[in-house]
Amino acid sequence: MAQSFDMIVIGGGPGGYTAALYAARAGLSVLVLEKLSAGGQMALTNQIDNYPGFPEGIDGFTLGEQMQAQAERFGVMTELAEVTGLELSGEIKKVESSEGTFYGKTVVIATGANPRELDVPMERELVGRGVNYCAACDGMFYKGKTVIVVGGGNSAAADAMILSRIAKKVILVHRRDTLRATKIYHDPLMNAPNVEFVWNSQVSELLFESKLTGVKVKNILSGEESVIEADGIFVSIGRKPASGLVRDQVALDESGYIRAGESTETSVPGVFAVGDVRTKVLRQVVTAVSDGAMAAHYAESYLAEQFK
Repeated sequence: MAQSFDMIVIGGGPGGYTAALYAARAGLSVLVLEKLSAGGQMALTNQIDNYPGFPEGIDGFTLGEQMQAQAERFGVMTELAEVTGLELSGEIKKVESSEGTFYGKTVVIATGANPRELDVPMERELVGRGVNYCAACDGMFYKGKTVIVVGGGNSAAADAMILSRIAKKVILVHRRDTLRATKIYHDPLMNAPNVEFVWNSQVSELLFESKLTGVKVKNILSGEESVIEADGIFVSIGRKPASGLVRDQVALDESGYIRAGESTETSVPGVFAVGDVRTKVLRQVVTAVSDGAMAAHYAESYLAEQFK
């Protein structure tokens, strides 16, 4: 028989498990559906140094497991299952998954976002061994070293600014001849003494031994290839929100993120969006857990009003 819950959370990352924790502590029945393991994208981070309460840092996989255990201590159920379909419009929401059908009075979408990849050989294998996707997360590992930033938008410019204060040298590789980032970034980057630019170029190959040693770049105008030696590369060419499940059911912004303000309420009553899948400025573990707490609060209010 299909089970019914006060809240179903889709995604077991920091935002999802925080929503579950707060909701369970408020007396709600909660199910978390996670297709892989606790932590989401956070679980792929070897060392997290900017989450409060861990003075020596913590790896993302362990932090995710601890968040799951903490939520389950208060009665949260976790089901390892891939969600295959949603019906969100009704008063009772229907969630179809690889492990069966579940019903919830509220649904929290915590499916996250994935970084866009370079799509070159060995990229995934070198994650954590020189290939990175978040300067705020992993920049400190490259203190006094040489790093490459790939991209020309706001994310790449912001990452290059962060890294310019940490690394010895930052080399920004962009396939155009000028930054797409907003003007506020241009002068600081151009005037930074340790930032160099490689224009009209794209990374064609990753060079490595046991870890990354550099990259091969190709000039898209001349076809000429050259080698840049570096200790690490930060791929900052955008992210892809994992919003496909709700694409035709809740309002999305032009980039595919779910439109939801600080209340985390979406365009559908009883449906909330937390973490990286939500339209927001900063996507970090600490902002995801904040979203989770807000979602639980507003879900509790919604339930009290809707199911008197």
